[in-house]
Amino acid sequence: MGAAGRRNLPTSEELATWRAHVETFDVVRARIESRLQQDSKLSSGDYKVLLALNEADGRTVRSSDLAAHIEWERSRLSGHLGRMEKRGLIRREPCEDDARGSHVLLTDEGARAFHASTVPHLRAIKEVFIDAFTPQQLTDLNEAAVAIRRHLDLDAP
Repeated sequence: MGAAGRRNLPTSEELATWRAHVETFDVVRARIESRLQQDSKLSSGDYKVLLALNEADGRTVRSSDLAAHIEWERSRLSGHLGRMEKRGLIRREPCEDDARGSHVLLTDEGARAFHASTVPHLRAIKEVFIDAFTPQQLTDLNEAAVAIRRHLDLDAP
């Protein structure tokens, strides 16, 4: 490969930064998800769904909109919703205007599970992630996340 081709590749230092970030964040995410499961018996997927429903008007969202909101394939969401429905966390109802669609509703049991999990989950995020940084490092990290999202043409978090 010529010099021009190598300029389009990361340097060894850049690659080391990438790997350190990815490998470390995998551990951070796994530890936070483990704490969520341990503290509340909810998976991170359960929490994503419950959070979206909790924030939705009337605690209900069309399933296709929910899939788009949490960035899951519809088939993945459908299977997950089936498991959550068996546990009483959500309920699905057919859409009146589209026989193929359904609305996903947060049940009272789901709302209780979500609210009971929130403080322990936020505590885990603080202990595992936030407490590792100084205030300036958190600001710098946020700026880096915004830069990546902008580079990828993603909406602001």
